[in-house]
Parts: sequence; structure tokens; C-alpha cells
Amino acid sequence: MELILWRHADAEDGVIDLKRELTDKGRKQAAKVARWLGPRLEGQWLILASPAARATQTADALDLDYAVRLALQPGAGEAALLREAGWPGGESNVVIVGHQPTLGRVAARLLTGHALDLSVKKGALWWFSGRPGRGAGMGETLLRAVIGPDLAG
Repeated sequence: MELILWRHADAEDGVIDLKRELTDKGRKQAAKVARWLGPRLEGQWLILASPAARATQTADALDLDYAVRLALQPGAGEAALLREAGWPGGESNVVIVGHQPTLGRVAARLLTGHALDLSVKKGALWWFSGRPGRGAGMGETLLRAVIGPDLAG
């Protein structure tokens, strides 16, 4: 299974968190990363986005169908995100467009097995490959790529 954690791009400040939209810089960031990512999404992929405007606008840059999941909204927990993704033994490859600190915490858990805070840069993605483990373990995880807007093109 492949799991891509993609943080929404740069967003405007605002009082109503779910309605904050991407800035011009954010739209450019999302477009750069989408141009890098799109050709690499071979086969079947499930793309899931937080209901926050900045996350759906980031997902829009891919120009592919995606589903909005309330369980991915700002403040979502790591367990909810992994459950939505079906990690590690899901049948689909998954792209999650979401938020800090959840994405960084999931990345840390996948890399170390521990609850740590890692920083995922705005607009960046972390790509993991995994195989389910035997018993109750998380299985085997490989970090395939970390790409930010500055490296995407």
C-alpha cells in the first residue's frame, strides 16, 4: 500500500478556520506539487481531503476526483487519519490532503512507531510505502519521498 500525506498549501488568515482559502502563493505551491505528483500516481488511487477550503483547493490542483472526509478536518487525530487511509493493509493507494500537526504526527508514527511532532511544510508531501505486519504491529514502512513546493519544480 502507498500512502501520501500532503499538507495543504499556504492559506490566508481567517477567523472561520474551515473557510480559509489558499493565497496566491498557496495556489502556486499546490500547482507545483501537483505537477510533480500527478504523473507518479499510476494505477488506482483514492484521494481524500479535509473539508477545509484550503485542503480541497490543494486537492483541486491534481485535477482528479477526490472525496472529502470529515474525519480529516483540522484537529483530527492520527488514529482517525490512519483509519480513513486503511493503513497499513488497505486495498487502495491513498493520498490524504490534510493539516498539521496531524500529518506530522502520523509521519512520525510511521517512521519511528512513537508519538512525536514532526513538521510538514505547507504544500509538501510525504510518500510512504507499507506492508501489513504480523500480529498487532504496524508492519514494514518505507519513506519513498518528501517533496516540498520548492523542490517540485
